[in-house]
Amino acid sequence: MKKTLLISVFVSSMLFAMAQEKPIPLYPNGVPNSKPAPATYVQKLDRDWMLMVTAPTITPYLPAKGTANGTAIVIFPGGGYAGLSMENEGSNIAAAFNKFGVTAFVVTYRLPSDDIMVDKTIGPLQDAQQAVLTVRKNADQWGIKTDKIGIIGFSAGGHLASTEGTHFNKPVIEDKNGISVRPDFMVLLYPVITFGPMAHVGSRENLIGKTPSQDLIDLYSNEKQVTANTPPTFLVHAEDDDLVPVENTLMFYDALLKAKVKAEMHIFQSGGHGFGLNNPKTKDKWIDWCKNWMETNGFIPPAQ
Repeated sequence: MKKTLLISVFVSSMLFAMAQEKPIPLYPNGVPNSKPAPATYVQKLDRDWMLMVTAPTITPYLPAKGTANGTAIVIFPGGGYAGLSMENEGSNIAAAFNKFGVTAFVVTYRLPSDDIMVDKTIGPLQDAQQAVLTVRKNADQWGIKTDKIGIIGFSAGGHLASTEGTHFNKPVIEDKNGISVRPDFMVLLYPVITFGPMAHVGSRENLIGKTPSQDLIDLYSNEKQVTANTPPTFLVHAEDDDLVPVENTLMFYDALLKAKVKAEMHIFQSGGHGFGLNNPKTKDKWIDWCKNWMETNGFIPPAQ
């Protein structure tokens, strides 16, 4: 029995490894808004954490052969705009979406830094917009429907995703062909939303500095950027999150309601911050709720 189980686990691991393609440079012809990195600024992976990103990429994770449904999701890991949680909020999430036929893409985006950027406030957003553009531009290659491309972000990655989902009409990248960078739906997990009193201070300072103007604070307080054209959104947070106050999600949901944008919100009683795919404080799985929400809204076909 143990031998059979081990073989099954090995085969499953091999199939998933085969489904993961190689990272693709986001900018084959040179990274915009960049400066030569100092000798001390070297991109590296430290266990789960990708640090000091200088070469932004997008890595496709493909569903098992014959199971893809044409929907895609672009994943932005979190880390306070200081690092990227590449497994907990990256590859693990991709694998979960693959299981119900969604093609996933994990983005290794640049972290805001005056050392490598001319304007660090737009660096991560450039990479987010470029990631959505890349998926939409190459949709045929991956068997993706261009109107079924969503995004998901965690913590500061949730701030980046919500920025991408509310600032898409203000491109900060070159787009000669006018390809839309608007995601068709958003999924936000314990997201940083506001840069006001309920902000995660570390994320705010890393992106816009210690003494930002009020205009810059308002620009990146995404609850203030919601319009009727903001994509439908699925939100998850824990009430006892002691890093990113739950009010971030509540404010965004309220803004979506006022703009009459379709939205669904789930607040766990407990779970803290950074739980990724599985909240250890409950048997409930947000990914199951998310799948149901995607079916309800027509982003994936109903389960057979």
